[in-house]
Amino acid sequence: MRKFLLVILIMATPLLQAADATVFRHSIHKPLAEVYDPVYKALEEQGFYVVFEANIGKNLSNFADKWGEDYNRNKLDGIRSLVFCNGWYANAVSNADPNMLALCPLHLTLMEKAGVTTALFVRPSLIATGSSAQALLLEVEEKITKAIKTAMPVP
Repeated sequence: MRKFLLVILIMATPLLQAADATVFRHSIHKPLAEVYDPVYKALEEQGFYVVFEANIGKNLSNFADKWGEDYNRNKLDGIRSLVFCNGWYANAVSNADPNMLALCPLHLTLMEKAGVTTALFVRPSLIATGSSAQALLLEVEEKITKAIKTAMPVP
């Protein structure tokens, strides 16, 4: 039985690592309020235009009484999302693999806890593995992660 469990654990390890790598994470010791505008501007400097902004934390707080102890168990201080797009890339992706339009528009989430803000971005190149749009989406991913790192420099 032990050997069987060991084999299962060994086989599952790459899957767990792959799942973790699917989401790009970048943190900085600054409050979300100080990070939000620089991230917005950095996205636009990379040619991605914000089409929608959601203050998820504020919206969820409306349910605090209703959800009681189930509300915000991780004690997050803020959650905001930016939804963005680049028309040229959207067209190029649709030409390469129309199924990858499922990624359009793109989004990233900023969450704050105890003065640390973390950017979360699903890596489109990993979702597009095997797609004829993968190289193009890797280029998109590199621009987005560059924007995040530029806006949230770690000393």
